[in-house]
Amino acid sequence: MATKRKTKGAYMISSVAEMYEIHPQTLRLYEREGLLRPSRSEGNTRLYTDEDLERLEFILNLARDLGVNIAGIAIVLQMRERMEEMNRQMQGFVDYVRTEMLTRMQQQQVPGTGLVPMRRQVVVPGRKDKKGI
Repeated sequence: MATKRKTKGAYMISSVAEMYEIHPQTLRLYEREGLLRPSRSEGNTRLYTDEDLERLEFILNLARDLGVNIAGIAIVLQMRERMEEMNRQMQGFVDYVRTEMLTRMQQQQVPGTGLVPMRRQVVVPGRKDKKGI
């Protein structure tokens, strides 16, 4: 969907409705249903950010192009948010493992602090086999 957005800023409901060719009541409905959460000015005017517009584009894509109803849109948005949270958690875990591995690799370079303890081989006189201590 092509956007007629300007640069950064906040947009009033009439501007957003015109940009996306939807009725302002549709935007109010989306807000009432919890699909959109525009901020408010001191005069209680709805202000839509660029992030709100991206979310609106996603909602409109689901509704217009895929025929998803409001309840379905809510479910898709919840699943999307859960997936983003899981992705953030997974990235945090990957960062932790990466940091831990780098720390351990640096420790491994210091003698006697390797990941796997090394046993010294001792040769006992008169025996043909070696025993680790």
